[in-house]
Amino acid sequence: GGVVLSGHTDVVPVDGQNWTVDPFQLSEHDSKLYGRGTADMKGFIASVLAAVPLFVKTELKTPIHLAFSYDEEIGCLGVRPMLAELAKRPLKYSLCLIGEPTEMKPVLGHKGKLAMRCCIKGAACHSAYAPYGVNAIEYAAQLITRLGEMGKRQAQPELHDARFDPPYSTIQTGVIKGGRALNIVPAECEFDFEVRALPDFDAQTVADELQQYAQNELVPAMQAVQPDTGIEMQPLSAYPGLVTPPDSNAAQLLALISGSDDFGTVAFGTEGGLFEQAGIPTVVCGPGSMDQGHKPDEFIHVQQLAACDAMLVKLANHLAQHSL
Repeated sequence: GGVVLSGHTDVVPVDGQNWTVDPFQLSEHDSKLYGRGTADMKGFIASVLAAVPLFVKTELKTPIHLAFSYDEEIGCLGVRPMLAELAKRPLKYSLCLIGEPTEMKPVLGHKGKLAMRCCIKGAACHSAYAPYGVNAIEYAAQLITRLGEMGKRQAQPELHDARFDPPYSTIQTGVIKGGRALNIVPAECEFDFEVRALPDFDAQTVADELQQYAQNELVPAMQAVQPDTGIEMQPLSAYPGLVTPPDSNAAQLLALISGSDDFGTVAFGTEGGLFEQAGIPTVVCGPGSMDQGHKPDEFIHVQQLAACDAMLVKLANHLAQHSL
């Protein structure tokens, strides 16, 4: 068994961002360390690696495992084969601590996410003869409107969970592409939408309902004009939400080493739900703030790293005295 310290090694691009410092050269100003990934979440990884000599020197009754993944930012891709490999091992892990930036506050939950692409194949013609074509953009608009209606349903007070902000599952369309010229009825349109789901809500039901609406209500009208038309849904990425009970052993250990039992949730996602699905109790606590993550001039306060170092020392001391 043992305790898993987890982080992702990838970062988001800096393309199109107006940095005033070199994003790939660490620099320090006013007790802040600047660089891409300092907040999300290479600060935690640096603290963990710096603590390895301590872990090795300490006679631990419970071992510590390091689990660093790749491509977390584009759908938690790297952690999946890692978890498949861990499942083959005859070990039962007591805890996974994910060091995403929480300003060192103990976090027990976050929403899940489903990202989908909807592709509409219409039929082009001159706009003077618009009724003889199938306008892919107009059908996309109907689908997006339907998503908005579903989003309003999820916002009903009876579905709220006050532990999260916002306290309900959300649906939003973030990208749309289509059309070639104003005087051409567009033959193609595609849009991407996402569901940020409370842990007890199945985000796939949104995609399924939209697909059913498309097939029952829209596609027949499209194909009545031109048979070679249709609507297709493509999954882009997905990860589950995370909810760890505050009275669990994992939560209580996090409270001990972080110095706080004021548990919270975060709005962003982590690999935590996947670890939890693999049967590993999971919590989140790490240095830095996501308010700085993914932005130009990303930074982390040095005192945040010091607090993380102190937490890891507490963890080593605890595991030297206790078996989990």
